[in-house]
Amino acid sequence: MQIAVLLYDRFTALDAIGPYETLGRLPGAEVVFVAERPGPVRNDAGSLALVADKGLHEVTRPDIVIVPGGPAPQAEMENPAVLDWLRAVDATSTWTTSVCTGSLLLAAAGLLDGRRASSHWMSLDRLPAFGARPTAERVVFDGKYVTAAGVSSGIDMGLALLGRIAGDEVAQTVQLMTEYDPQPPYDAGSPDKAPADLVARLRAVSPL
Repeated sequence: MQIAVLLYDRFTALDAIGPYETLGRLPGAEVVFVAERPGPVRNDAGSLALVADKGLHEVTRPDIVIVPGGPAPQAEMENPAVLDWLRAVDATSTWTTSVCTGSLLLAAAGLLDGRRASSHWMSLDRLPAFGARPTAERVVFDGKYVTAAGVSSGIDMGLALLGRIAGDEVAQTVQLMTEYDPQPPYDAGSPDKAPADLVARLRAVSPL
């Protein structure tokens, strides 16, 4: 089973690495990082690069497609090379997935029309313009499309999809191996729980 993780300039690292660390442990999985051109691709902070093994034209029939998000997805939402590739691989994929604002790329490619989808909480209101039905759920399954909320939810998405594909015991084994047992020091991980002034400040300065 081939798993293709899309990389592009200013992607968010955990959006890609979370699903990689979970779905990448699927027995028999081949994970390939893919970008418009092979080579290193810098994350949104510019301080970390992941290497794209192959160019878009070299990965044509992955079983699972993973699209990470980033703080400025607009350039890729208007990039014909990326959008055309997403449409092409989606035609034969078993699962097409995204994390955070990666769902905006799927939506811009026309893949989420009429479907329920999640995204980062500050970008949910952008989905209806592309025909998607936004939901604040952490992980959303709609047919073969799986979309996750912001950044860290990519780990949850990977485990949930792993369970669908390989069964609960395999997913639980991966969860235990990675010691994914969230016990955050603060209860401020969603706009419903965080202090209202903090939510307002983030909305005022965020590019999402």
